[in-house]
Amino acid sequence: MDIELTPIEVRVLGCLIEKEIATPDHYPLTLNALVNACNQKSNRLPVMALDENTVMRTLDELRMTYQLAIEVTSSSSRVPKYKHNFRAKWNFSPAKTAILCELFLRGAQTSGDLRAHASRLHPLADWHEVEEILQGLEMREDNPFVVHLPREPGRRERRWAHLLSGEPETPSEPELLPEVATGGNDQILALEGEVAALRQELDELKASFAEFKTAFE
Repeated sequence: MDIELTPIEVRVLGCLIEKEIATPDHYPLTLNALVNACNQKSNRLPVMALDENTVMRTLDELRMTYQLAIEVTSSSSRVPKYKHNFRAKWNFSPAKTAILCELFLRGAQTSGDLRAHASRLHPLADWHEVEEILQGLEMREDNPFVVHLPREPGRRERRWAHLLSGEPETPSEPELLPEVATGGNDQILALEGEVAALRQELDELKASFAEFKTAFE
């Protein structure tokens, strides 16, 4: 990928895409509306608490550096509004846009999760359709936009992640604890045997001392 966005830049971009599709009557967005969209508790992972200054700086970066956002003004309103330039930059279909938008807003997900979440933005028949779209995004000749993550410990299905923030970190295998801490049976049994032998020796010393003491009474 020839660009690398921060998590906040991805959140702002994702919210602009989402609101264009979900609430077109209120799009483009004012700065206040965009801040509220970024800080929503529903359909967001992680939940953020961004202020206006942070969102404004992020918009400037998306506009000036990446050409992914546009400021628009009208004669009917002196309040500037903002929209994205995502599809114009890469010419994505509505289905691909919806799936990428959900990856921007919720992070890595399985095909089934993406089908459930992205269907609110664009109809998707089933997870097979989602898989085909994801594989197409992964195999793009110019730049891959998604990656299929390795299966994580404790999860049945592999998840997909977007690449607009660079290569995602893959979870490492859990570290193995030292054998004695994980219940290494051989070492535990050996220690228990030593303790039992010491107890026996102590009992024998006590008995010998008792016999010695009796001889002088």
